[in-house]
Amino acid sequence: MKNYKLLPKIALWSLFGLGVFFALLFFLGGDSAQVHEVAGKSLPIPTFSDAFLMWVYILFGIGLVVTLYSACVSFIFNWKYDRRKAYMLLGVLCGLVLMFVICWFLGSGEKVEIAGYDGEDNEGFWPQLADMVIYACYFLVAATLGTVIWGIVYTSRKK
Repeated sequence: MKNYKLLPKIALWSLFGLGVFFALLFFLGGDSAQVHEVAGKSLPIPTFSDAFLMWVYILFGIGLVVTLYSACVSFIFNWKYDRRKAYMLLGVLCGLVLMFVICWFLGSGEKVEIAGYDGEDNEGFWPQLADMVIYACYFLVAATLGTVIWGIVYTSRKK
C-alpha cells in the first residue's frame, strides 16, 4: 500500500522532469539549417520545435483526459450519495461548455498573415480555435480575479 501512495508523486516528478528536458532541448538545442526570411532578416528555426510542440500536445491531452475522468467519477459518486452536489457539478460543466461555445463564436476564421508561412492552416478552423482559447483564457482569468476579490470581501465582512 505504501508504494501506491508514491505513484502520484513519481508521475508528477516524471512529467515535470520531461517538461524541463523538452524546454531545455528547445531553447538550448541549437538552430536547424532552415532559415526564414522575415522583413529582410534571416531567422533560424530551433531544431527541436516539433518535439517541444508534441510534448505540449501530450500534456494537453493528459490534462483533458484526467479532467474529464475526474469530473465523471465525481458526478457518479455525488449522484449516488448527494444529488444536490451532482446537479451543481453538472451545472458547472454546462457553464464551461456554454463559455467555450460563446468563445467559439467570438473567434474569427479570417486569414491571419504570418510572416514566413505559406500554408493553409492560418485560415478557417485553426485561427477560430486559437481565438476561442484566448477568449476563454481572458474569461477564466477575469473569473479567477473576481473570485479572489469576492473571497477577500466575504471573509473581511464575516469577521
